[in-house]
Amino acid sequence: MAYWLVKSEPFKYSWDQFVKDKQTFWDGVRNYAARNNLRAMKKGDEVLFYHSNEGTEIVGIAKVAKEAYQDPTTDDTNWVVVDLKPVKKLKQPVTLAQVKTDARLKNMALVRLGRLSVQPVTDEEWDIIMQLGGMK
Repeated sequence: MAYWLVKSEPFKYSWDQFVKDKQTFWDGVRNYAARNNLRAMKKGDEVLFYHSNEGTEIVGIAKVAKEAYQDPTTDDTNWVVVDLKPVKKLKQPVTLAQVKTDARLKNMALVRLGRLSVQPVTDEEWDIIMQLGGMK
């Protein structure tokens, strides 16, 4: 199993809306690196849900429910989506400031590739985020 992080601006699509919807397809990705990450996701992989721009914090855990398929919002076959389901909210959000100041996370894509909307997360990074989020 692999771990990932996806970003959403809360005013566009928040964690609370995601929970209410129970499942969504992750669309609108128009960056090739992020697209390649979507293509690499496998059913059952776990995903950190990050509120970007406003809040700038990891707020929950999702799971990949369906692997990559054509993005229904465009006819351009270069772009794909995955289906995600919410699993649970973190007991305490993990802020970008916390991530940036934790030396153990200095190589995390969230720090190094700040604008990338779909990112891989290592096993070690996942464990640290779970600790910081009160999940362990």
